[in-house]
Amino acid sequence: MKFHIRLKELRQKAGEKQEEVANAVGCATRQYQRFEKGEQKPGFDNLWKLADHFGVTIDYLVGRTDEP
Repeated sequence: MKFHIRLKELRQKAGEKQEEVANAVGCATRQYQRFEKGEQKPGFDNLWKLADHFGVTIDYLVGRTDEP
């Protein structure tokens, strides 16, 4: 599964808005929106923060495994 699809699914499952996730991980809302649209890939720091925020591994977030 592609990163941007998994990211959107995790956010929706958590019942959060894009702005809420962006604030939680410390990036701009527009930047987070680009992550979800597949227009931009996060750097390592943001990737790590996103995985921690959703309580999953980086491998799960980027689609290398189906086990969170």
